[in-house]
Formats: sequence, C-alpha cells, structure tokens
Amino acid sequence: MGRYITRRVLQGFLTLFLVMFLLHLLTTLAIQLNGNPAQAFFGDRTPSPSQLAAVETRYGLDDPCYDQLGNPCIGPFVERLGDYAQGDFGESLRGRPVTDIVSTAAPNTLRLFVVVTITWLAIGMTLGGIAARRRGKASDHGIRGLSILIDALPIFVLLLVYKYIFSVPLSRWAKDTFGSDSLPALLFKPSFSPQHAWATLIVPGILLGLAGSAAFIRLVRAAQLETYNADHVRTARSKGLSERHVSRHHVVRNSAIPVVTAVGIVFTEALAGAVITEGMMNIYGMGGVLWKAVQDSDVSVVIGVVTLLAAVTVVVMLVVDVVYAALDPRIRYE
Repeated sequence: MGRYITRRVLQGFLTLFLVMFLLHLLTTLAIQLNGNPAQAFFGDRTPSPSQLAAVETRYGLDDPCYDQLGNPCIGPFVERLGDYAQGDFGESLRGRPVTDIVSTAAPNTLRLFVVVTITWLAIGMTLGGIAARRRGKASDHGIRGLSILIDALPIFVLLLVYKYIFSVPLSRWAKDTFGSDSLPALLFKPSFSPQHAWATLIVPGILLGLAGSAAFIRLVRAAQLETYNADHVRTARSKGLSERHVSRHHVVRNSAIPVVTAVGIVFTEALAGAVITEGMMNIYGMGGVLWKAVQDSDVSVVIGVVTLLAAVTVVVMLVVDVVYAALDPRIRYE
C-alpha cells in the first residue's frame, strides 16, 4: 500500500507541474498576443512610461520575453515556482495578496461544495439505486430520461431560469409571508449574502449538484446492475436473506468502487461549474474571484487561483485513488 501511495503522490506532483506549466504557457501567449495586462492597473487612465514600467516590475511583467511572440518565458516560470514554494502567490492589481483573497473566498466555496456533495449523493444514490432495482420498468425508464434531460440543461441555463424567473417572485412572497430575515426569504434570495452565507448558498448548491448528478445516476445504476448479477448476490438470495438486506450489504457496498471514482470526477467538473455559479450568483468564492479576475485581466490572481484549484483537484483524485485501493486490494498491484 505504501508503494502504491508513493507512486500516486509522485504522479500527482507531476500532473500539478504540467498543469502549472501549461497555464504559464497559455498566459504568456495571451500576453504576447493581447499586450501587457499592466495597463489594466490604471483603468481608463493613460499612464506615463515610468508608471507603466513600475507596475510591470511590481507584478513581474517586465521580462522582455513577453514582447517576443512564441517565447515560453521559462525564467519567469521558474521564479514563480520559487515564490509558490515560499507561499507567495503574488498580489492582485489592487495590491492585495492572493493568499488573503483565497483565505476569504475559500470558505464560501467549501460551503457550496458541501451542499453540492450532499445533493450528488442524495440524488445519485437514490435514483440510481431505484433504477437498478426496477430495471426495465417505467420508473427505470423515467429516471434515465430525467438524467438525459438534466444533461441537456447546462448549469448556466438552470441558474438563469432560477434567478430571473423563480427567485424574485419566491423571494418577494417569502418576505411578505415570513419576514425579510426569515429562512425562506434568505433561501430564495437572488444573490449571495455574506451575513447569511449558508442560507443563501443552499439553492445554488442544489442547482450545481443537480447539474452534475446525471452521469452519477447512470453510473450508480450501471454499477449496481452489474453487482445484482454477481455470484455472491445470488448466493445471498439463495440463503433466504431479504431483498433489503441483500441490496444494502451486498449490492451497494460492492458497487461502491466506481461510485467513489465518480465522486472525484464529478468534483472536478463541479470546480468548472462553480466558476459559473459563483459568478452569476455573486458568490464571493474561488469561482467568483476567478470570474472577476478574468474580467479585470488580473493575471496574478488568475494564475494563483487556478493553480490552487488544480492542487485541490490533484489532492481529491489522490484521496479517491487511495480509497479505491482500500476497497479493492487488487488495484495496489497493477
């Protein structure tokens, strides 16, 4: 097990390095094609050459390689790696350290993912399990059709429909009925409120979890169907065990391996969805910060936040691999 974990950790570091290098190359190419983003520091004002040079120096954009199309700018990349190793992820255009921005925004993203994860598990395990137990019946076809419908509706469509059609009248009704500070009024609030973070994150989290649950439903159904036909399940039934006992102790548990893998995959998809969700719902989280940084051409924040999100993704996938190996010891020796 130790060798397996060591191998996976090394692969995780290599993956993170490649992601960071690719992000650096893309950012460098964007600067070379579109011009130095230091101009964004001044907004609509026209800076003097000395002012522009000072900003470029402050944010590490003064290297001549940024003016040479096709130059990979290896020097700035190595310097950035050194800064990251010391915990320095740079500053925003407003002079605020990226680590401070992340420390403020990350808790809201974590709250959002708690709601998303609960939604995945509740919808995926429940509907997937029902579809597997009632294979070929109307409920099975209905659940599969529902999963296709969910897949066909992108998260931004769900958010637009909710925000501009449902949330405003529901929020007004809840305020008039229960009061402006009541839980129903906060649940249907059209935008995020830092004072009531949990309450205003529940509905966006459910919508984001719903958008990512379609593949999870189908995977749970397929995994449990495969287990239903396994020899040990037939043996358990032949011993006279109840169907509920067989389903709970022999089907669900033994079909958990692909489901655990799916949790990691869906988590990475949710990171992309969180950028849209937090941006549209004005949530001050990692996705919302990234959304604003892209709009403001704040290169330091974009690179820092994406690097941290990539690191979180690598850690999650590493945990999934370890749990996978714990559930199925054969994986350790592949």
